[in-house]
Amino acid sequence: MIYDLAIIGGGPAGVSAGVYAARKRLKTVFITKDFLGQSSVSDGIENWIGTIKISGTELSKNLENHLKAYASDVVEIKEGENCENVSKISEGFLIKTKTQEFQVKTVLITAGSRRRKLEIPGAKEFDNKGLTYCATCDGPLFADKDVVVIGGGNAAFETAGQLLAYCKSVTLLNRSEIFKADEVTVKKILSNPKMKAVINVTPVEIKGDKFVNAIVYQDAKTNEKIELKTDGIFVEIGLLPNTDFIKDVVNLNQYNQIIVDPRNQRASTSGIWSAGDCTDGLYHQNNIASGDAVRALEDIYTYLHLQ
Repeated sequence: MIYDLAIIGGGPAGVSAGVYAARKRLKTVFITKDFLGQSSVSDGIENWIGTIKISGTELSKNLENHLKAYASDVVEIKEGENCENVSKISEGFLIKTKTQEFQVKTVLITAGSRRRKLEIPGAKEFDNKGLTYCATCDGPLFADKDVVVIGGGNAAFETAGQLLAYCKSVTLLNRSEIFKADEVTVKKILSNPKMKAVINVTPVEIKGDKFVNAIVYQDAKTNEKIELKTDGIFVEIGLLPNTDFIKDVVNLNQYNQIIVDPRNQRASTSGIWSAGDCTDGLYHQNNIASGDAVRALEDIYTYLHLQ
């Protein structure tokens, strides 16, 4: 069988595209390890439009149920599978997982990305117990608290900006003297009286009981270790896009994100689209990923049937 479309990835972008593919009757193979996006670890998501508050696990389940309700005989769901390779063939593309192969006319990559984890003692133990990788998801839980942001790029400063709206104080820890974030953003955020930045320091340990209560960092110049009391730690040290399986087929940027045309989500290779956190889009959130995927699906339908 030759499928019209392969959707690779089961987060908000993939599911949104899958629902639209089913409604447009595009014969689709939907390949995903699971339906758990980055937000699945969050206790309370408050920015998923149309829902005042929802847990990450519930959102993931709702997405899964929505797709399965529409899939019928149109979208064939291959859950528990990872795409290992995509290759160009004479009539489209060949998709390989560990156990199967699929021939398809078009490909939509919604494989997302994974947060670069903080790898110091205590980080694993307190993950989602005061240490988080999503201020948009978890920030409001720390209202009137003293929190720490680790990182010095735009994402770190944007996170700090969000947290300043409701936290008692925000301390940003940066490895070097220079921030990677835009100068205008740095100046604006650091002008807030509740904001403090500590430079030339490296986090070395997370401490706590049931939840985080302190972080230990080391001064790069003096080698002194300093313990800072905190109620929460927000880590923004970069993302790792899940694009290894497609790196030889489409153009990636310096961060290994898929370069797409923002008008239609087309990648550099004809017949391949991408949406969500694995792309070079300027902003990455659940709602944006979902919208990008719908835009891509509309263009895929046009590519297949109206050209």
